[in-house]
Amino acid sequence: MGSSAFGRAVAPRPPAASAPVEPYRIKVVEPIALPAPAEREAALVRAGYNLFNLRSEEVYIDLLTDSGTSAMSDRQWAGLMVGDEAYAGSRNFAHFEATVRELTGIPHVIPAHQGRAAEHLLFGQLAHRGDLVPNNMHFDTTQAHVVRVGATPLNLAIPEAYDCDDPHPFKGNVDLARLEELLAGPSAARVPLVMVTLTNNTGGGQPVSLANLRGVARLCRAHRKPLYLDICRWAENAYFIRTREPGQARRSVRAIGREVADLADGVLMSAKKDGLVNMGGFLAVRDPELAARLKEDLILYEGFPTYGGLARRDLEAISIGLAEAMDERYLEHRVGQVRFLADSLTARGIPIVRPPGGHGVYLDVRRFLPHLAPDRLPGQALVVELYREGAVRGVEVGAIMFDGSAPGSPPPLELLRLAIPRRVYTESHLRYVADVVGRVWDRRAGVRGMRMVEAPERMRHFTARFAPLGAPGVRSPRRRGTRGVSGTG
Repeated sequence: MGSSAFGRAVAPRPPAASAPVEPYRIKVVEPIALPAPAEREAALVRAGYNLFNLRSEEVYIDLLTDSGTSAMSDRQWAGLMVGDEAYAGSRNFAHFEATVRELTGIPHVIPAHQGRAAEHLLFGQLAHRGDLVPNNMHFDTTQAHVVRVGATPLNLAIPEAYDCDDPHPFKGNVDLARLEELLAGPSAARVPLVMVTLTNNTGGGQPVSLANLRGVARLCRAHRKPLYLDICRWAENAYFIRTREPGQARRSVRAIGREVADLADGVLMSAKKDGLVNMGGFLAVRDPELAARLKEDLILYEGFPTYGGLARRDLEAISIGLAEAMDERYLEHRVGQVRFLADSLTARGIPIVRPPGGHGVYLDVRRFLPHLAPDRLPGQALVVELYREGAVRGVEVGAIMFDGSAPGSPPPLELLRLAIPRRVYTESHLRYVADVVGRVWDRRAGVRGMRMVEAPERMRHFTARFAPLGAPGVRSPRRRGTRGVSGTG
């Protein structure tokens, strides 16, 4: 028998299959340490039971996000050394622009400091009060930017996206019938653009098929609506198309990615995901008049169009990272790590979103903690317990992140995301995570709910503060004024 962090006996579990072998070797290491149980408890209290408020040294395995948490390669670090920090006309921008144009085929490339900055620019130009913005599923900052301009986000994912156990290989797909009904119906004039997010982060990191994207593009052309893609996990989505979609196995990830971009009028990207960098993003559009207006806003909010809020050396790192993310050996390992963690959890009977996606494993909170009603914030309660048990940091994707203040947007899912940073953790780290989740699973009946005691109006999951409820079965009312808006990331 083994023991948990609190000394309770736990039954041994069958070992999962080995994780894929890393297609890289480690050149630099960063020490990490497991805080003692008393230190973890004190950290939770100080943070208001919101893991965003923890200090990084208080976390042992950090699966809060895969955004900006990648390990850069030796070539990327070398690229930083050739940064041309000219305010205008930097040679690093020329390399960056050429790389994005080559990969996407889209001519007008506008850098931004991260994905939400690109969203701010795009929706500031295209969406207005009273508009309807369809997507497969909006994530937190995307939804928030749509709501900020007075528009309404609509989630149009296929029904299978809402069934955690459905084996559909492309649960990020758009429901084409619902999209056609919208674009052909009386509200069509209120739709300024159609968006698709690759992969579908809100629904479990689920990919979108090439056939589905072709269908979306066909409807957009027929109804004269521009199609924009959020391609922050574009390489991972292309890899799933190659490995899961009939007729695509002989094509390269790069060729599939290019065809995906060819279907769109524009793309936006947080390069902190499949750009393999710690900061950066861009917006690329085909319409030269729109590009000119976007650049005017860029100068006001981000910086000159050849740096867009970034150090020029960061543009060089993005250029290199975008190419590295298309390496199929890297992608096989990347997706394989996620699958390994998913298999390690399902071997213990732990409910997750299946099949696993490309950047993380999502626990199905409703089946994990069925004794906690929605008003007891079970997702946040589970996030807290994983940290309490083993200093593993994840994030709730449910009632707190999507709270119902944007009608039609919140998906009927209550999930906990364990996002795996790229090129950072090894098999032993992931085995540890599976063991921590397993120990909480074994004592799940005793997990207490949470209540929100403080929150901002918007994006509340980042800074809200919580408190534990009393003994199981005791309800505590939520304090007034804690409702807010959240969207993509």
